[in-house]
Amino acid sequence: MKKILVYGSYGYTGQLIVEHAVKEGLDLILAGRDEKRLREQAEKFNLPYRSFAVEETAKLDAALQEVDAVLHCAGPFVLTFKAMAEACIRNKKHYVDISGEIEEFEALALMNDEAKRAGVMLLPGGGFDVVPSDCLIAYTAGKLPGATDLKLYIKSIGSGVSRGTARSGVENSHRAGRIRRDGKIVSVPNLYDSKDIDFGRGPSKLVTMGWGDVSTAYHSTGIPNVTVYMGFPKSMISVMKFTKVAGPLLYSRAARNFIKWLIGIFFAPGPSREKNKTGFSLLIAEVTDGTKTIRAKLRTPEAYYLTALTSVEIMKHILSNDLKPGFQTPSKVYGADFILQFAGVEREDL
Repeated sequence: MKKILVYGSYGYTGQLIVEHAVKEGLDLILAGRDEKRLREQAEKFNLPYRSFAVEETAKLDAALQEVDAVLHCAGPFVLTFKAMAEACIRNKKHYVDISGEIEEFEALALMNDEAKRAGVMLLPGGGFDVVPSDCLIAYTAGKLPGATDLKLYIKSIGSGVSRGTARSGVENSHRAGRIRRDGKIVSVPNLYDSKDIDFGRGPSKLVTMGWGDVSTAYHSTGIPNVTVYMGFPKSMISVMKFTKVAGPLLYSRAARNFIKWLIGIFFAPGPSREKNKTGFSLLIAEVTDGTKTIRAKLRTPEAYYLTALTSVEIMKHILSNDLKPGFQTPSKVYGADFILQFAGVEREDL
């Protein structure tokens, strides 16, 4: 039976993924650097586990030789993806992660030729960022060939933020915002623009965000201008305003480590299971060619729950040899309608 290595399996999202993968009958090996947490999780599900850091090359290579593909769940991904992706290419194993980090996506895109030579698929963004948005963007762009501008609007309702997501945000908070202009990713000030967007529930204030689609939408559609807007609680916007001023101070590794330590104390591991069931997200993609504009909306289940659904489904496709070697985005390899198979997903033309 084909096997998957789930690295970072005991994190908040990793646990959701493992639970769903076990229900789907997938054969897993759990992995990560915390042997105690791994052992407890492995005993709960009666699964094998391997304890190592991604920097421990020999142990990483040995673990990869036992499986067919890796589902990488250990963020902040900017610190972990390179060693894992390089090991997957070296050992000819397919790579999927649940990242939403632009720098990682662009770095993996540069590994496209190497991955193709090894027959390996590199598919980052296998979760909420970027599967639903990428599929919606591809669907909308498909209705307007030659579109030159994309705006993506995202709002989550009744969810929350996990410790891992918050720590990844801290790890990247010293960077400026990101948009794509004329095919190139450029830096802009955090919160440099805002819009009032009506998802059908009344206007919501959204602000610009360096979301993963700033990278992946271009690879999926070729649209050269991409801006992402997202809704945040007022408390989060206050933090973003602070990092807009204090961002340069966070170049210090000690400062970032201290803030991540505080997150471990004051943040819950992630949204409750009740929120996983009742929360949802709304997305609108808007493309234009300068003359005509096409818009479409997507409703999805709660973001972390959806990440478990989409990432496990992608792994099932890979184990069935349904894949494309090289760097890929979800819509490029599985199509714009991939997202529609999941319960609770609805797509609407606007």
